[in-house]
Amino acid sequence: MRAHGISFGLILLSWFGTPALGGWSRVLEAAGLDPSRVAILESDSAAARAAGFVPEGGSIEVRSVTDTFLPSLQIVWEKPVTAPRFRVPERATVFTREKWTGAPLAAGFREGGKVVFWTATPIGEKGYERYPYLAQALVELGLAPRASTRGLWAFFDSSYRLRADPEYLADRWRAAGISALHVAAWHYWEPDGQRDEYLRKLVAACHRRAIHVYAWIEFPHVSEAFWEAHPQWREKTATGQDAHLDWRKLMNLADPDCSAAVEAGLRGLLGRFDWDGVNLAELYFESLEGYLNPARFTPFNERVRQEFRALAGVDPADFYNPASRAYHVRDAGPMRRFLEYRARLAHRLQVEWLDKVRRISEEKGGLDVVLTHVDDRFDTAMRDNLGADAAALLPEAARFGAAFLVEDPATIWNLGPERYAELARRYAPITPPGVRLGADINIVERYQDVYPTKQQTGGELFQLLHWAAKSFPQVAVYFENSILGPDWGLVGAAAAAARLRPLEEGGIEVESSSPVAVTWQGCAEVDGQPWPVWSHGKLLVPAGRRRVTPCSGPLPPVLEDFNGDIVKLEQIDGMWRLEYESRARAIAVLAGGGRQVRFFPPGRHQVWLR
Repeated sequence: MRAHGISFGLILLSWFGTPALGGWSRVLEAAGLDPSRVAILESDSAAARAAGFVPEGGSIEVRSVTDTFLPSLQIVWEKPVTAPRFRVPERATVFTREKWTGAPLAAGFREGGKVVFWTATPIGEKGYERYPYLAQALVELGLAPRASTRGLWAFFDSSYRLRADPEYLADRWRAAGISALHVAAWHYWEPDGQRDEYLRKLVAACHRRAIHVYAWIEFPHVSEAFWEAHPQWREKTATGQDAHLDWRKLMNLADPDCSAAVEAGLRGLLGRFDWDGVNLAELYFESLEGYLNPARFTPFNERVRQEFRALAGVDPADFYNPASRAYHVRDAGPMRRFLEYRARLAHRLQVEWLDKVRRISEEKGGLDVVLTHVDDRFDTAMRDNLGADAAALLPEAARFGAAFLVEDPATIWNLGPERYAELARRYAPITPPGVRLGADINIVERYQDVYPTKQQTGGELFQLLHWAAKSFPQVAVYFENSILGPDWGLVGAAAAAARLRPLEEGGIEVESSSPVAVTWQGCAEVDGQPWPVWSHGKLLVPAGRRRVTPCSGPLPPVLEDFNGDIVKLEQIDGMWRLEYESRARAIAVLAGGGRQVRFFPPGRHQVWLR
């Protein structure tokens, strides 16, 4: 299609003489948008002038910009760019402007069923270093993602959401493709009528939308009340102070009495609510700065000091005593032995609590178990700094049937989205068969010098999700409250590592490593079988390579949603036989309105549906 001299589906040369292909292809791919439906114009060109984007004389220096999707967001370019000042056509919507002059920098309009989009400067090779909300602008002008994930995980802390309606939140989460919510369970450690009622409503709202709910545990932090009630079990830092570090108040789980009390509390917590799983997260020691910061370095409780003294003949307190032969500045050997002991102790505690959680899980009928563990392959200092040893823990994850979420440490948050491919490559040789490996993406304000925004948003966030989904079987985001408003509509599309190819007569081939929702109207067959799993124009397509084709219909839905992996679905004598597989119990939302839900046991099973 051509209009006004514009070629759709082509990336045009910019006024700066460089092709826009690299950055724009990343923008479109990460958001799942169709490149054949957009013409890209950069700065001054014959095509840009033909479309009405005309230099009007003079130039501007651009460093700070504002965007209509979040005007309050500080967007700063790493280096200033000098660009011509442009006049835009009246029919164009301006999305981005230079902060101080208001000069238009990004704008677009619809041309029939397609979009013409212009920027005053090249967008950059990464696709997000100057204009974070390009994908949102294209959607605003009429483009739409072709597929979205149905298997994203998210962390949730209710202290940030006390006034939010659980029904509203659950609707937003499922629309974004979230299938499991990991709830900060330390807020509910001790029974409290009002808090407990809120969590029960939240769990029920999630279940009505096929969202699993996991108890997210952050040992050795237990709860505020537990800390206050048991000062004798508080962890100690190398300075001898109680280990209240950042928000976590650490307890000494190496103490048998403390461990027994915590186990009793965990049993009560898991028994009071209708959980689907448990996430045992970050069970190791502080701090990210390692032993060089004794005010944050743990564990230095009396029991650990006695145990190490018996093993090595040295009191760990002597590492910081300039008069001692074990002073770490004078002799690194004793500290080295302590760091190795510390990593083994962390491993011992992890295995102990995996076993405790498994036993409680079996009593509850089979809760799914997840380990969240900081990466120590990319940043190898994590083993010494935290006692974290993924290579030692992964075989235990296999033995206990636990999924394993790899959290990228703060030290590499400034690296690009491609880091997830490298992270997956480094974990491949140490991950036993059968372990579901995942990536935990931290969506936070970063302390490093990063551009154009301090927190990941827009194109950068979508590329993080996209690379993680291409590299790992499971993706989780920390945490749902930090996802900015403009991003919610494309989170599910970005986290869908799906490839779609048109087929003859209106069909599509969908290739994905996990289930996806595909926009579809009318009756559909999947791999030649009538497919009654759809709702509101979204067809649930199982993982694998699938052929979706139209059928004569009508075919009313049997399921509106399902959060297990569909292995096979076929109609037999007026009934539907569903074969599925699920780590946690599977949740089926039945068609017919009212959000009627059926729970099916974890594992691989067959069930019958009417």
